[in-house]
Amino acid sequence: MGDDVRLRAVVTLAQAMASAHTPRASWRAATLGACEALGGSFAALSVWERELGRLKVLANVGERVEDEAEFPDAETYPVNHFPEITEFLHERWASGGEPNAWVETADGPAEGSAGYCHQRVAALRRRGRGSCVVAPIVLRGRAWGELYVARPVGMPVFDRGDADFATVLAAVVAAGLAQTERLEEVRKLAFTDPLTGLANRRAVDIGLDAAVERFLADGTAVSLMVCDLNGLKQVNDTHGHAVGDRLLERFGSVLSVCGAMLPGALAARLGGDEFCLLSVGPSADEVIAVADELCVRAAELELGDGVACGVASTGDPIGPLKSARRLFRLADAAQYRAKAARSSKPVVAGRDSAVMRLADTPPASGDRRRVRGKRG
Repeated sequence: MGDDVRLRAVVTLAQAMASAHTPRASWRAATLGACEALGGSFAALSVWERELGRLKVLANVGERVEDEAEFPDAETYPVNHFPEITEFLHERWASGGEPNAWVETADGPAEGSAGYCHQRVAALRRRGRGSCVVAPIVLRGRAWGELYVARPVGMPVFDRGDADFATVLAAVVAAGLAQTERLEEVRKLAFTDPLTGLANRRAVDIGLDAAVERFLADGTAVSLMVCDLNGLKQVNDTHGHAVGDRLLERFGSVLSVCGAMLPGALAARLGGDEFCLLSVGPSADEVIAVADELCVRAAELELGDGVACGVASTGDPIGPLKSARRLFRLADAAQYRAKAARSSKPVVAGRDSAVMRLADTPPASGDRRRVRGKRG
C-alpha cells in the first residue's frame, strides 16, 4: 500500500470519527476505518475497564463469527489474560515512549513479536483467522484499550509495515475517542478517580450498599478489601509528587489486574493512598488468595514499600451485619492492624479477634486513627 493511499485512509478515518456524535458511532467509525485501511476482514475495539479488571469489547465489524455481535453487551476478557496491555508496555507508555503495535499469527508469534499472547493465537485458530495486528490505544498518557484487526487464513499475513501503520491509526482513533469522551466526561467524573481511572469513593458506597442488601436478602457473599499504599509520603518527599502520582497509578493498575481474578469485582481508590476492592459472590478464601497476590505484586513495585491490606467478608464469622458501615469498619480495622504490624500478608477481620475488638471500640480521644468512625 502506497504512502498516498495510507494518507487518504488516515484522513478518511479522522473525518469519520469527527462526524460521530455518539459513543457507538465513534466506535464503529474507528473499527471500520481501521479494518479498511489495513485490508483486514475483521476489526474490534476494546476498552480496559480498570475498576472491573477486564477488557470489554465495544464494537466488532467485518466478517463476524457467531459469538461476535456488532455492539456486544457482555463480551469481556479478564485483563490479567493480556499482560501486554497492563504490564508489558505500561512503563514504556508512562515514560513517554510510543505504544507500538505488533503482529500475531495462528502459527504462533511473528518474528520479533514481544507482545505474543497465547490467548490471541488460540482465538485466531478458533475463529478461522490467520493473523492479526494489535494496536494499543493511549489517551492522556494512560493505556485506554486496543484496536484489533484480523485477516482470514489464506490472506497475506500482516507484516512490520502494517504494524507501524496500525500504530498511526491507533493514534488517530485515540484523538477521535478523546472527542467522544469529552461528551461523557461529566457522567464519568461522578464515579471515577481521575488519577488512576479506578472507581471512586462514591461508586464504592453505592456498590457496597447494594451488595449488603443482596447479602441480607439471599446470603450472597460480600467481601471488602481495604489497602493502604505504604511509603507514598516518603516517595513524595524524596522524588516529588509527580513520581508519587506515578506510584499511585501503577498500584491502581496492579489492583485492577488482581481484581480481574474475582469476577465482577470493583476496584477503587478511596482517596490519598487508600484503595479498596469490593467482591460480590466469590468466597472469603478466594478473596484472601487475591489479597495475598496483591501484597506480593505491590512489594515488587520499584517505588513505595508494599501495601497494608485488610479483608472483611460475610463468608467469615464477623457477627451480625445490618449495614454496609460495619463491613467497611471491619475491613478498615484489619488494614490498620496490618499496617501497624508491618505485615506482608493481608489481615482478615473474621480470623483475628483483635480486629473485631478494634472495629467495635470507638477510637480514643486524639487517636489519629478513625477506623471509619464517621460511618458508624
